[in-house]
Amino acid sequence: MTTFRRLLCTALAALSLLPGLAAAEPSAIYLVRHGEKLAGQDPDLSPRGHERARHVAAVLHRAGITAIFSTKTARTLQTAAPLAQRTGLTVQLYDPLAPLALVEQVRKLTGAVVVVGHSNTLPELVKLFGGAPGSDILDDEFDRLYQLLPAPNGQVKTILLGTP
Repeated sequence: MTTFRRLLCTALAALSLLPGLAAAEPSAIYLVRHGEKLAGQDPDLSPRGHERARHVAAVLHRAGITAIFSTKTARTLQTAAPLAQRTGLTVQLYDPLAPLALVEQVRKLTGAVVVVGHSNTLPELVKLFGGAPGSDILDDEFDRLYQLLPAPNGQVKTILLGTP
């Protein structure tokens, strides 16, 4: 092997170790809890929850969203629906009991990604993506919207937004 070829192989191997260059990575990950819900086993969103879902869509529809993920519950699917309609994307289902599988799937994507989840699953997802979840999400708290910004150095900046 020539010296040039060895140098080229070494350089390519070193580049593959750099975070963000070795594989695709989303430009931003947005995580939001479903909107306010009615009572019941698998409740629909309340009128206020539908309004909040429309607000989330209004805020995020120009953010370059390339994928939307939701659990299979009515309330999360209904929260994701207005954004899916505005972007023309299909909502992809994920299993909230397998958060690592979702994280692996999302990390292979490019562009901005939205994950709609629950008060008891979002903080763990934020941590798994490398972000800082802050305090627990209360049962009556529906306005928390996380924006996670992956950096080339592997760090993740967490911005806590709100929805009206």
